[in-house]
Amino acid sequence: MRTNLATPDAQRGRLRKALAFADVADITSEFLSDDGVADVFVSLAVLSGIAAADVLCMSRLGEYARGQSHDDAVRLLARADPKLANHLRTLLSLKSKAEYAPLAVSGDDVTRAGRAMSALLVAARGG
Repeated sequence: MRTNLATPDAQRGRLRKALAFADVADITSEFLSDDGVADVFVSLAVLSGIAAADVLCMSRLGEYARGQSHDDAVRLLARADPKLANHLRTLLSLKSKAEYAPLAVSGDDVTRAGRAMSALLVAARGG
């Protein structure tokens, strides 16, 4: 597994991105009844969750995953907190469906993505 050492600037930057993706996801949640917006919400939740997971790994382990495999990020986060790793795993399981599948994600998928994103954000913010 390839990792980068954490720096304060990297941690702040990834937290800013996690929060920005979450803010836009929140805005899109007002339009979930529109065709295709649920996929956008889930995609943003995934991006937010990945960035939040990086912040958590930086703050708790002093490093974060830098490879192309999201499985590495899950394994690294599991070293810091197995429960939070499950939230990241949930988000990543929805990524392809939201971004590439011909059918839209379901309402249950939206709910699961929102909960997983929120749990990771709360932890990344120190909550």
